[in-house]
Amino acid sequence: MKKQFSSFKTFASATLNSYGMLFFSRNVFFSSLILLITFFIPQSGTAGLIAVFTALAAAKLLGFDPFQIQSGLYSYSALLFGLGFSANFEWGVAFLILLIIGAILTMLFSIALSSKLNAKNIPGLSLAFIFTTWIIILAAKQFMAMGLNQRHIYWVNETYAFGGQRLLSIVQSIEGWKFAPYISGYLRSMSAIIFQGNILAGVMLSIGLLLHSRISFILSIIGYSIAILFNYMMGGFNSGDLSYYNMGTNFMLVAIALGGFYLIPSIRSFLWTLITVPIAYLLVVGLGTITYSFGLPVFSLPFCIVVILFLYCLQLRKNPGKIITTPIQYYSPELNLYRYFNGQERLMNRYYNQFVLPFLGEWIVSQGYEGRMTHKGDWSKALDFVILDDQMKTFQLPGNLPENFYCYNKPVIAPSDGIITEIADFIDDNDIGKNNTTQNWGNTIIIKHAPNLYSKLSHLKKNSIKVKKDSFVKKGDIIAMCGNSGRSPEPHLHFQLQSTPHIGSKTLHYPISYFYSRKENNLIFNNFSVPEEGSFVSNVIPNVQLQTAFDFQPGFVMKVSSVGFEPEEWEVFTDEFNETYFYCKEKKAFAYFFNNGTVFYFTSYLGTKKSLLYNFYVASYKVLLSSEKNITVQDSYPISLFSNNIIRWIQDLVSPFFIFIKINFESKVDAEDGYLSGGETYITSVQSYRLFGKRKKISTAVININNNKIISFNLTLKGKTIDVICEPIQ
Repeated sequence: MKKQFSSFKTFASATLNSYGMLFFSRNVFFSSLILLITFFIPQSGTAGLIAVFTALAAAKLLGFDPFQIQSGLYSYSALLFGLGFSANFEWGVAFLILLIIGAILTMLFSIALSSKLNAKNIPGLSLAFIFTTWIIILAAKQFMAMGLNQRHIYWVNETYAFGGQRLLSIVQSIEGWKFAPYISGYLRSMSAIIFQGNILAGVMLSIGLLLHSRISFILSIIGYSIAILFNYMMGGFNSGDLSYYNMGTNFMLVAIALGGFYLIPSIRSFLWTLITVPIAYLLVVGLGTITYSFGLPVFSLPFCIVVILFLYCLQLRKNPGKIITTPIQYYSPELNLYRYFNGQERLMNRYYNQFVLPFLGEWIVSQGYEGRMTHKGDWSKALDFVILDDQMKTFQLPGNLPENFYCYNKPVIAPSDGIITEIADFIDDNDIGKNNTTQNWGNTIIIKHAPNLYSKLSHLKKNSIKVKKDSFVKKGDIIAMCGNSGRSPEPHLHFQLQSTPHIGSKTLHYPISYFYSRKENNLIFNNFSVPEEGSFVSNVIPNVQLQTAFDFQPGFVMKVSSVGFEPEEWEVFTDEFNETYFYCKEKKAFAYFFNNGTVFYFTSYLGTKKSLLYNFYVASYKVLLSSEKNITVQDSYPISLFSNNIIRWIQDLVSPFFIFIKINFESKVDAEDGYLSGGETYITSVQSYRLFGKRKKISTAVININNNKIISFNLTLKGKTIDVICEPIQ
């Protein structure tokens, strides 16, 4: 019985997602509203629902990816086909047969297009619906003998049949409202997305879109307005004509898709609608001339072409620039924007190989990127390191031999896992003040870390290299000793990243994942950045107890309890995207997290805030797994956690241009003596928000770790403390 309920829930979710995807949404309320509105024309609503059910059932029977099925990506084009097919043909036996066959064909087109286009990070959009509907329309004359007839009934008649005179009177009353032509045109264009042309449907869809996403709502208005303005400038058709499906709808969807869904919303993405919407206008007119000559509506083809073309061309850029494609899709422009700004370090963990500094202890950056001496032009993105004493000298007296320099003969470590691809280990160290410009790089090791990603460590000591070509090294392995070979007047270590495996290759801008920098005896924790010239830097030394306590592997279970709360059990799972998360079965809540051995942090939380898992998410949002004391780690929560809806809505409206809300997080480790042998360690954190520059504390938290386990945590909010007892179960 439980399994049947779960299957029904999955099927219902897939059905609603099919409707929500028409507006790039997975919001349950908005999706349900769209489904309801399709039944303003009962025949169309029924046909759309049958098409969705058919596509979902066929996809499941054929064994396609359950996650993709549930997402609605395989069935929303089938929904469009059902709505469009019903708008053009009368019901009957032939209609039902073709509806089912067409829904399955649309589903197959969707899967095939997704397979080819998604590999290039390009969406298939509604191409599957267009292809199938065109095929059916072209073949329709052959099915007239079976009873397939063109539809001529007015939707108001169906409304009367569905709800009687009372419903029809309400609809006609709304249709009689006096709107300016461009407002009624906008509302009819909105309803045309689901193959209707009435103001009531447009009003309700607009309200639903506004509740779902303020950015999408504004973009729909912007897209329609740009089309009207361009039409006026070109001396085209009347503004009221924009209400046709192939006209106003295309422009609105282009603006929503490229202004804030497939691109991170910004002033630049908004400005590009000034170009992409007129392009869609030209395609509507030009392609419409061609398709109508065959008796085919242009449908949403202009929208599909503009979006696919624009996104494909963005993939070809060498420099991403300021137009940023959405890296992780949350199906809300606001969430995409907030999580992008909030989670840039989290994204870097996905897209950057993790590098540490190539040495032990603390060194200073003697020459950084764009350095004043030798880091110029194509070789400017490099770092030189030396060791200084308290008197800011690199050597001890007499200072005329390499051995007098503090960094000479010090260990050089592999900055990341990789394969040794090139070695030079035969060049003599220079006398102090001398240079070997013939063998410029001196003794060198090149390591391959990933396709088109190599590191190069140069000026090494002769005969000190401890690895062989084609051997594998792990991050932190000692691979050589610092020397004074090549163009090196005094001992130092040269480090760079490059895209080719050759000694002398051009440099590549690339960040160090995590490191400390010291300024005036204060250690600062740095995330995915490039060390600055003149800064003292060192690697993060992990705390084994913290690493063990936060090592939540799939299958790990923790039982938690607190006075006033229902006991909860959290289990760790890994999803199809290899993302790890806690799942609380009592509250149906999810908390996604990442742990790279240096930092533990949460990436997102889904579910009720009235759970102990949410309190743990807030308390341990980001933890540095380091043995250093008094290192403050800073981060920010997603703005979506902000509870004041009025201020949130205002922020949503202006978010592409200005962020005035920031929810801050700070944490640090407070370990007692003996913590390395399993003594108590405390992680304290503070949560606060900053509104128009004014900071206000929200809550504080303490996590207690003992014997390599989290044994308790507490969260104090508004003077009330929630104490939680944790019982890890392996």
